[in-house]
Amino acid sequence: MIDTNPPPLEEMPDDWTRALAVVAHPDDLEYGCAAAVAAWTDAGKEVAYVLASRGEAGIDSLAPAVCGPLREQEQRDSAAVVGVFAVEFLHHRDGVIEYGPGLRRDIAAAIRRHRPELVVTLNHRDTWGPAVGGAWNTPDHVAVGRATLDAAGDAGNRWVFPELAEQGLEPWDGVRWVAVAGTTTPTHAVDATPGLERSVRSLLAHRAYLDGLTDTDPEEYVRTFIAGNNQRFADRFGGRPAVAFEVFPR
Repeated sequence: MIDTNPPPLEEMPDDWTRALAVVAHPDDLEYGCAAAVAAWTDAGKEVAYVLASRGEAGIDSLAPAVCGPLREQEQRDSAAVVGVFAVEFLHHRDGVIEYGPGLRRDIAAAIRRHRPELVVTLNHRDTWGPAVGGAWNTPDHVAVGRATLDAAGDAGNRWVFPELAEQGLEPWDGVRWVAVAGTTTPTHAVDATPGLERSVRSLLAHRAYLDGLTDTDPEEYVRTFIAGNNQRFADRFGGRPAVAFEVFPR
């Protein structure tokens, strides 16, 4: 049953210093939460990005060997627009990322390296929107989102992946929240207004991908998409355009 009167969204917790965002592909963060990232880095917080793949299967007209390095550079350029300069790629194969111990281990290792208090990921459920009538999500998003939720716990348990400690990555049990963007059941939000222009420029940095995606003017497409996305939950956030998250405390 759809809740026709959902509660107001709470402000995102801000008593943290470091965040790690883990998603499947270049552009995933820019389509959902770059305005929130801009607000966080403006406030002096450290944010790092981890991408499971290089997005090498994302442009039909470009072979993966050409596409991968191009999209990796676009992601680095895009992240820099919102104040993120630590960007890592796990080199799982785009389009066929598999949920399982290998992916969990790689993400747990990244969490141990960066030692975040907040972990951000993307919608891990089968659909975008309601379970009935929503658009089907991609296997990569589902796998990475779910593995990130699990890896937040794995990172603090020395006995799950003991080889990580042997590699010098000591357990990190300091993750306090995992925040999922792109959800239809959000609990918290960040005001998107201060970071709006940078979020637009951040997505526009994925120019090769956008050129292959749409025949419309890229800036018009990006502004329309981001404005609509930020407005979706404004009525639950004091009328303010918002980047919404479903927050799972740990």
